[in-house]
Amino acid sequence: CLYIDEINIADMEYVREASMRCDYLMATLNPDDPSLPVYDEYINHSRPLPEYVDDAPAEINQMLNKEPKPGWVHWFFSFDHNPGLTPEKKAQIIGNVPTGTKLYKNKIQGLRGRSTGLVFDLRDESIITPAKAKDFKYTLFSCGADTSYSRTSEDTFSFIFSGITTCRKKITLAEKVYNNRDLKTPLTPSDIPPLLVEFLEQCRKNWGFGRNVFIDSADQGTILECQKYKRRHGSPYVFQGAWKKTTIIDRINLQSGWMAHGDYLIVDTCKETIRELNTYSWKEDKDEPEDRNDHCINADQYSWLPFKQKIGSAKGEKD
Repeated sequence: CLYIDEINIADMEYVREASMRCDYLMATLNPDDPSLPVYDEYINHSRPLPEYVDDAPAEINQMLNKEPKPGWVHWFFSFDHNPGLTPEKKAQIIGNVPTGTKLYKNKIQGLRGRSTGLVFDLRDESIITPAKAKDFKYTLFSCGADTSYSRTSEDTFSFIFSGITTCRKKITLAEKVYNNRDLKTPLTPSDIPPLLVEFLEQCRKNWGFGRNVFIDSADQGTILECQKYKRRHGSPYVFQGAWKKTTIIDRINLQSGWMAHGDYLIVDTCKETIRELNTYSWKEDKDEPEDRNDHCINADQYSWLPFKQKIGSAKGEKD
């Protein structure tokens, strides 16, 4: 039996070589960066036993999404599983960690995510239910799309549907994500238009009509296929390149400000977007964000960039 303590910080070459040779592997880990290879190669192939599936937060169970392997069991332990921890001690530990911080998210809530270097600080109050989102009145809806045709990376096709309210809040209402790595038949540019229209029609039924669709302007192939689809089949939607003159840093600055003031909200069914917001990080050696964990974030930004003047408190309304 091989036992690896805190496998999330172990050397991956060692983990691969050693796990190949053992008859039985046990490992512990603390919540960490979801993009670490140990998750995709090992942890996410395991599943909780049926009687204990509710022990873990829903966000953790949803990340156990790789092909299950026989006998690979995932156990989640919280404060409640430690009978030696008195209620007073438990309250002391929780009370000593500021709520809303990444430490609180990692060690108190038990959720994955980098504890340092995150671009955004997604707070619990920014995540709302669909029912709560329907309480708002909307001035417009729009859609953003980011694409990646690679079959060897984590990069995804991401469709994001957004709404801007009469009180100037931006709400991420729906998402749809594909990854060519996980598909037997990879998607090509000509496959995107019907998938995108299907997503838009579902959003129209659930939320409202959003005429404008903004696609990554670097992907002219997909934009042309969508425009060709419109000519052939007819469509009320306008497919166009994303407005990308606003720099990435300026986008981050705008979005961070809205999040801090409660003007950026996200519906809790947008799991992949939430995961990216909790993972998207700065480079360690350069003052710019990493080019990963950002496809939903990019698609989301494409949806609001043309309308950024309609989001957040108007000038003069705040001190």
